[in-house]
Amino acid sequence: MSNKKTVMAINPGHNGSTAVVSDGELVYYAEEERYSREKYDANPFRGMIHALTKYKIDNIVIGGTQNEYPKVQWYDRDYYVALIKKYQPKAEIEYSGNEHHAGHAWATFYNSGFDEALIVIIDGCGSFYGVPGREQEVGGFETESIFTMNYLEDTKLLLKNCGSNHTWPFDDGTIKINEWLGIVKTYEGVTDYLGWNPIEAGKTMGLSSYGKENSKIPKLYINGFGNKQLFMPQYPSGAWLNWALPGNEQFKKESESKYKAWHNNEKLVREIDKDLAYKVQQESQELALDMIKSWVEKTGIKKVCIAGGYGLNCVANYYYRKNLPSDIELYCEPVAHDGGTSIGLAKQKWYSLTGSTEKFPLKTSYLGEQYDPQTYLNDIDVDAFNIKDATASDIAKLIADRNIVALYQGRAEAGPRALGNRSILYDPTDPNGKAYVNTVKGREWFRPFAGSVLKEFANDWFDMAGMEESPHMMYAVDVQADKVDKIPNITHVDDTCRIQTVTSEQNKHYYELISEFNKITGVPILFNTSFNLGGDALVETINDAIDALVRSDMKYLYLPEIGKLVTKK
Repeated sequence: MSNKKTVMAINPGHNGSTAVVSDGELVYYAEEERYSREKYDANPFRGMIHALTKYKIDNIVIGGTQNEYPKVQWYDRDYYVALIKKYQPKAEIEYSGNEHHAGHAWATFYNSGFDEALIVIIDGCGSFYGVPGREQEVGGFETESIFTMNYLEDTKLLLKNCGSNHTWPFDDGTIKINEWLGIVKTYEGVTDYLGWNPIEAGKTMGLSSYGKENSKIPKLYINGFGNKQLFMPQYPSGAWLNWALPGNEQFKKESESKYKAWHNNEKLVREIDKDLAYKVQQESQELALDMIKSWVEKTGIKKVCIAGGYGLNCVANYYYRKNLPSDIELYCEPVAHDGGTSIGLAKQKWYSLTGSTEKFPLKTSYLGEQYDPQTYLNDIDVDAFNIKDATASDIAKLIADRNIVALYQGRAEAGPRALGNRSILYDPTDPNGKAYVNTVKGREWFRPFAGSVLKEFANDWFDMAGMEESPHMMYAVDVQADKVDKIPNITHVDDTCRIQTVTSEQNKHYYELISEFNKITGVPILFNTSFNLGGDALVETINDAIDALVRSDMKYLYLPEIGKLVTKK
């Protein structure tokens, strides 16, 4: 069979996304929120339109089942099919069915480049699985799944845990269904209690480093699942901590508005809140590590792929690296959240169509839409901005003088991490920089910042735990002891830093900028945070970038593709 096939897949649901695989390569990926500016936008229409107008699509996979989506008026199909038919009526369309965790698994496996792998999916809530013939009384949503995959056989399911608010228990040795809270659902319960949307668990991860072991807090997980004396699941949504139950009085809080005041005021946070975040991080990553070790031992497979929402927990990912035997190879999928399922569905369909066993590992995270750099300045208000020529050396000097500089170039990054194409940059050596940038961005005081380091210097500054590089910012690694005081702005309270290693081949302009900063300061690292303001999606277009400048105290925008610096007057 020919490899000349182009497949598009979409993920309708939070982190709605569109992916295109052409001749085996992932050539386009975008999350809808970047276009619509609505966080977690579930309907990837804009991404679909771009893909359908740029590529000749042979096959299209829509995530989920056909009966999930309402029909369009005067048309016998749903709105996704209606949109497709207006652009490419000859493309073959199918639905993935209840394959949410499989979508995660296909994405991480095919992107890893491994010949064979053990796949570990740890997720908040995947597809609903009902026991055939007993769906109304026995069923639950995927929480953890274990697969093995290679290029010669179909995906093999070894374990699927499913949780439910109310069900009769079921266990056939592979599928296990019960009224339990999975690893992530419990983490979501803590996140909800701390005052955020359950999907914002990354904030809980950031706070966890401020906490400590607290003997007053009971175990959050019992026998591998969430403690039902503390948490109540709300499948398919989050979970909540029931402080009204006897014994849980210590968790009682004031009115929600008063309680949340600590989000932006460190003096108001309670020790129990920090300690609860610490405990859920520690217990969850220990459970996840035990699961990985157990299935490596059972299968004998020493190449491991991680995905599902918990796969974005860069603290846990580094914990695995530090505690797994050195002969185990680990790949953590950069688009581990639900958006990444479109990648998995597209890749799996491409392999099934072509019968290919050729590997196409993920080469880059820069997979968004490419805009014409020559149009960047077209809509900039010359009465509000100055525009002048600038080199990487000029920008490095600005940053070294402790100015915030936003960077906009090329294709947007896939996944939630800013990797130098949609980034806000600052001096990592400024001891007061965290509070400064958090204030400008409108972020909470406890959230850490990342560092982008020239790959050849990574081991000098960070404990890489045996890794040669970390190009997708998937690990919060230890800062070398003699370097902690040199980069206080990106060193978290626990002396870690989420890092991105950079090479010239990966990102020429960004590498050049970091190199120039190194010449001035002797520090081959830039402070890097996502180019957005608090609560906003990452910027997508140049107009989004200008809008973020207008609405903030940021002054500088660097456009390296055309060598221009835009400055607010």
